[in-house]
Amino acid sequence: MLATPSLLGAEAEVSERQKVEAAIPTKAFATPRKPRKLLIFDHNVGYGGHPSSRTANLAFELMGRKTGAFETVVSRDPAVFKPESLRQFDAVFFNNNVGNLFEDAALRQSLVEFVVAGGGMMGVHGTSVAFTRWPGAVEDWPEFGVMLGGRGANHRANTEHVFIKLDDPEHPLNAPFGGNGFDYRSEFFRVHEPYSRNRLRVLFSIDTAKTDLSEGGKRTKMERADNDYALAWARNYGRGRTFYCTIAHNPYVFWDPTMLRFYLAAAQFVLGDLPCPTIPSARLTPAIRAQEKLGWRLGIEAYTFHKFTLFETIEKTAQLGLPFMGGLSFQKVSKEIPKNFDPQLTDAELRQIRLKLDAAGVRLLTYYIHNIPGDEAGCRRVFEFGRKIGIETFMSEPAPEALDTIGKFCDAYDINVAIHNHDQKGSPLYWQPEGVLKACEGRTKHLGACGDLGYWMRAGIDPLKALRTLKDRLITVQMHDLNELMAEGHDVPWGTGVGKTEEFLREMHRLGIKPTMFGLEYSYNWLDSLPEITRCVEFFNDVSLKLK
Repeated sequence: MLATPSLLGAEAEVSERQKVEAAIPTKAFATPRKPRKLLIFDHNVGYGGHPSSRTANLAFELMGRKTGAFETVVSRDPAVFKPESLRQFDAVFFNNNVGNLFEDAALRQSLVEFVVAGGGMMGVHGTSVAFTRWPGAVEDWPEFGVMLGGRGANHRANTEHVFIKLDDPEHPLNAPFGGNGFDYRSEFFRVHEPYSRNRLRVLFSIDTAKTDLSEGGKRTKMERADNDYALAWARNYGRGRTFYCTIAHNPYVFWDPTMLRFYLAAAQFVLGDLPCPTIPSARLTPAIRAQEKLGWRLGIEAYTFHKFTLFETIEKTAQLGLPFMGGLSFQKVSKEIPKNFDPQLTDAELRQIRLKLDAAGVRLLTYYIHNIPGDEAGCRRVFEFGRKIGIETFMSEPAPEALDTIGKFCDAYDINVAIHNHDQKGSPLYWQPEGVLKACEGRTKHLGACGDLGYWMRAGIDPLKALRTLKDRLITVQMHDLNELMAEGHDVPWGTGVGKTEEFLREMHRLGIKPTMFGLEYSYNWLDSLPEITRCVEFFNDVSLKLK
């Protein structure tokens, strides 16, 4: 007999489910560090929605359950982005969203803070025009586009045939492709700003040497003058992990075994279980790739340029080719924001700082604040600031009686506090490694040392001995090499002084210690130190290449 329309729909649904079930991976790429929860948001405004969204929801639900990698919650209610709701999730998947999904400023701020503080966010295809006024894709929330990494939806047929090259063949997210480029038929968006390889780690893109980009013999408005058509990328925004891929228009993408393995890897990346390098593609050099393998991150400490503004320091860090830096509580932000970079800044001012860092392709990893209060309200104010700006480690010299309170906030916020050492007069309790160890005894591993090699050497403390004393309690380091082992010793380019810098780095490697950052703090020749700092960077790069 003839099937009724309802039966045809049911048969089609069963068939689609069977295809998805047959294609989903059987094993996760990484063992979850804890039970993971993924929020899938598939709302559209002013647009009917992509037919693949339902298939993607099903695929992620089944994939998470079968592999044990995560559980899913699907929602179209903007209220799910309230802070008290969002904190139950490890990542958000914006599933092919088009239009202005919600305009509530508080909900938008909640999402940004969730990501910057270390949450995950992934988007596919139509999400590149989420939070725009539709039709027309008129921008309504620029920072969402920055977090995601690109804007725009110019495309050709939804079965366009393109050849794809792997821009980063050894990247963990590209593992499903086995190191080989491939061809595919789908609807491929050509994105525009804020897309930039100075901001993003591009995974794969259109192979323009093999793909016909002409239409009727002519190039069209959707083409880019630079011929750079990234299709998938990963990045950090603050501590958050974000991912985007445009291949998601057609339902069959989500019963393609290779694409599902790719999306599983991406989900485990944003959830926080699959470590992946995210240094922007344009920043990559052989030395930086070696440092990625070592798990080392070299960055500028803002004190190096404290006679300049924070914004000028960000620019100088980018000029040096470094993707990381540390902040400083008594440095002015900029000429336009003549305030100290501290917890008194407004959310609007912090947004400007985040966007400045992003535009330069620089991440803020550490932050020096001399004293963290021991009272609950004062301590919370500092940690809230750290959460909103996305740091991993505070460097500080808190009072011993404050450490119990600080330790509780470290665990609650997943932010380290590394106790800094000045000289014996300035840091009577912490100037020796043994003093820091005593302060940390019996307390959370989020508490440890920020080893300032310059002050150690001026006090007659051998950095190698200090390192062996502190071991895994050394959370971050401020690197120095001095012209002499005396109180008057001053900074010189690494490897040219008495600091045995290469031996120190080799011992760090031998002990397997991976600090938050190797902080390049050059405290000499303040206004014209770039040539010496450049030599320090070159030295670190040379050692990294030897050790990789």
